[in-house]
Amino acid sequence: MDPLHDVLALLEVRAHLSASLTAGGDWAVRFDAPSGAEFNAVRRGSCRLEVEGAGQPLDLAEGDCYLLTGPYPSTLGSGSDIAPVPAAPLLAAAGNGTARAGRGEETLLVGGRFSFGPRARELLLDRLPPVIHIPAGAPHARTVGRVLAAIEQELAERPMASALVAEHLAVVMLVHALRLHLARAPHTVSGWMAGLADPVTAAALTALHEDPAHPWTVAELAGVCAVSRSTLAARFKNAVGRGPLEYLTHWRIELTARRLRDTDATLAAIARDVGYGSESALSVAFKRVTGLPPGDYRRRPAAPDSRRPDGPGSPPRPHTSPVR
Repeated sequence: MDPLHDVLALLEVRAHLSASLTAGGDWAVRFDAPSGAEFNAVRRGSCRLEVEGAGQPLDLAEGDCYLLTGPYPSTLGSGSDIAPVPAAPLLAAAGNGTARAGRGEETLLVGGRFSFGPRARELLLDRLPPVIHIPAGAPHARTVGRVLAAIEQELAERPMASALVAEHLAVVMLVHALRLHLARAPHTVSGWMAGLADPVTAAALTALHEDPAHPWTVAELAGVCAVSRSTLAARFKNAVGRGPLEYLTHWRIELTARRLRDTDATLAAIARDVGYGSESALSVAFKRVTGLPPGDYRRRPAAPDSRRPDGPGSPPRPHTSPVR
């Protein structure tokens, strides 16, 4: 396993594709703040993206795509001085899977949203900038472009199970987009994601995620990374914001919380699986990190997440595509 896979799997990321949007002339469409993340790709023409609270407008060209990871409303349009129409009714009224704005068809966008489990904002979304722009001409962006072309083909031709295939492809696009952004702008991410940009820290993170139940020491991790203990400790904390063993504790607690929420496994069984020698040791660590004993955590009402079916601006298609 690797950290990016593990976090996306823990958060049960799913894609929900909206209707395509074709537009021309003077037009603007306003989208509500996403509860998870949102994406759009310009397949034809150009437009302008404005995101409240996220800096200057962004001019998008054909082949560009973007991810919105912050809880901010956004507007897509031909310019900045046009009164926008709300996206939800526009997309809900789409005929043949395509919504229309303005007059003409100069611009075509394909988009949707990603929903996650209840820990997404802390574990993933808050680690990213609120807007991730992937220009068509960026190095290695052709990989994302090929996936988007395949999504567009599925939506246009509608072969059997096209919605399911397109939404699986959208999750693939998300992974590629995160990889590309991490390679292009590692300084804009934080926490464990920042650690992936440092080769030494990334090696340590990978080792911890491959075997979180192992009784790791800093010395053993340093050996895996072929550096000294002091070098590993310094680089890991500088990148991730906490030391490697503290990170391991928090990851074990995330795994424990998932098991408590989703299974009937006993605490003793969970303790063995995540690397604690006893139920009491896990209980102490769990309460220290979360503020709740495991039993109270398991009994409390489920926390709200971003997997609600009425996603921002775009009703989902019947199928969703979880990362497993």
